[in-house]
Amino acid sequence: MTLLAKLMLATVATMTAGTVQAKAPAPMQNKPVNCDNCKEWNAPVKPFNIHGNSWYVGTAGLSAVLVTSPQGHILLDGALPQSAPLIIASIKALGFRIEDVKYILNSHAHWDHAGGIAALQRASGATVVASASGALGLQSGTNGNDDPQYQADPVVHVAKVAKVKVVGEGDTVKVGPLVLTAHMTPGHTPGGTTWTWTSCEDARCLNVVYADSLNPYSSGDFTYTAKGAGKGKTPDISASFEASIAKVAALPCDIIIPVHPGTMDVLGKAARRSGTDNPLIDANACRAYASDAGGLLAKRLAKERGVASPAEAKDAAHAH
Repeated sequence: MTLLAKLMLATVATMTAGTVQAKAPAPMQNKPVNCDNCKEWNAPVKPFNIHGNSWYVGTAGLSAVLVTSPQGHILLDGALPQSAPLIIASIKALGFRIEDVKYILNSHAHWDHAGGIAALQRASGATVVASASGALGLQSGTNGNDDPQYQADPVVHVAKVAKVKVVGEGDTVKVGPLVLTAHMTPGHTPGGTTWTWTSCEDARCLNVVYADSLNPYSSGDFTYTAKGAGKGKTPDISASFEASIAKVAALPCDIIIPVHPGTMDVLGKAARRSGTDNPLIDANACRAYASDAGGLLAKRLAKERGVASPAEAKDAAHAH
């Protein structure tokens, strides 16, 4: 199916999604977050088709994915507060409407993936969905005290999301023919969630994985091994983190879109597409993503346990 044909179908799908009257313009974006990487992360990119009814609508460094149907759409993540207008513009550029988004799903509640959700929810009227721990983060607008990045200085606050639907392992979110499944992958955050679905193009149906971060990045003196647990530190979460990595590696996976697209060169692969060749399709991608994460975690745990003193993994301190 050519991109032109897909866009024509997108227009038809949007027209048949209902005759909802246009809403008043949504309030302006919430207060932007300033960080060392924010400008680079928030650079706009042209939205593109991933496969079938799945579309990339995020920014250069922060993923957001739209999964579409004639009955309504599902949006995954909201990036930074200042990303919300860019995501809405990308949805519109593809021929869809933000008002037809029925659900907004969150990977984890850090400000670089959830900061734009409040504004996107206001613009769409969609139901926001997250894990139990993620819901608390969205509702408070900041990291919880059990988050590896809780001690970030300064503490970053983003707009709160008042109402969040909570999901657990294996729960699904459905709109018309769309069925997206939640997989709990704690580690980077306590409420980390990876989402999966099937996207079809003509007769070819592929498993798409929207993979949450598996990067063992933390702030302050947080440890994953609970070194010094008797002094009020957090419990040992190393085993659950390792289990999350193994879970992602074992998922049915033809296409992976990580929350930070650069970790799997999503934009580069999309740019290299030609004709029927789609480099985004890679049956080994989830295993490769998990393998890289496993290496980072192993180095971190070894350092905490005093087994070795390896140099910090390249770029580990820059990916949230």
